[in-house]
Amino acid sequence: MNRTAPTTLPAVFYRDAALYEKERTHIFARSWLLIAHDSQMPQPGDYVAASAAGYPLIVVRGEDGVARGFHNVCRHRAGPLAEDGAGHCERALVCRYHGWRYALDGRLAAARDFGPATDFDPREYALHALACETWRGFVFINLAPDAAPLEGAILPLAERTSGMPIESFSFAHHSRHEIRCNWKTYVENYLEGYHIPLVHPALNDAVDATRYEVEIDVPAIIHRAPVRDGVPVAGLWAWTWPCLGINVYRDGLMMERMWPLDHARTQLDYLYFFPAATPQSEIDRAMASSETTTAEDVSITQAVQRNLDAGIYQTGRLSPKHEDGVAWFQRQYRRALDI
Repeated sequence: MNRTAPTTLPAVFYRDAALYEKERTHIFARSWLLIAHDSQMPQPGDYVAASAAGYPLIVVRGEDGVARGFHNVCRHRAGPLAEDGAGHCERALVCRYHGWRYALDGRLAAARDFGPATDFDPREYALHALACETWRGFVFINLAPDAAPLEGAILPLAERTSGMPIESFSFAHHSRHEIRCNWKTYVENYLEGYHIPLVHPALNDAVDATRYEVEIDVPAIIHRAPVRDGVPVAGLWAWTWPCLGINVYRDGLMMERMWPLDHARTQLDYLYFFPAATPQSEIDRAMASSETTTAEDVSITQAVQRNLDAGIYQTGRLSPKHEDGVAWFQRQYRRALDI
């Protein structure tokens, strides 16, 4: 059956700062975002803080063992409660600017040296809470007050990884890469294997790219390719809207966050997880393979972004054989922004 070759998004969508502000509110503020793993915050008072698409976020383990998410923004004068990264705050989150103290459930416990004010009710100044749910140890947040349950966003991944002992995995390593490209440029690169033979020689040797398959299982896109003997990859990659990649190894996995820093820069956070008994040599091998592929992706996506910024290219066409995932992403993007 003959199939159409969809037209791509216009190049201006990848360089428009005003459009990025709409993406923040219409996509990233309404989607489930991976922020932490249980093994990073095992005790009450342990927290992980991060910034996603310009939104400062924090997840903290409560005295009752529950992980709760908040905006990392004090209700006094917008000071930060913690620096980005993992840490411990004993029994309270304390603003680093003026020392307002919040209980681990977000209630304002003390406004330091605030003095008398008859019109001030501390109960009205709790931290802004976020929807927070955990899937097999992975902690997700959603900024939307009417967020649908996480299950709908994660179901396709849950089905593909049901046979993996993910609950036994522990956080092993975090690496970060900043790329000079729009976040959509990088995401679309992740969503197709069309470029593998030309861009990734080592990965091309590790898998049979001629049998590379892409399956769309909304809101996820699943990639599969047969692997050669003795390679660290498992031949299974997945992605779920809007910006989370899952890279499966023989004995572990890597969660890849593709978060925009602004309209022109993307931050990749690689979070590696392996069973506790995994030899360090195997972890190092998997990470080395990943870093090689990443360096190649950074090079090509930055080159593509330079050409998108040049103003010569306007639109192109997508391969109906190789780029169904990209086409779905672009349709979903238009729906999310109503454009």
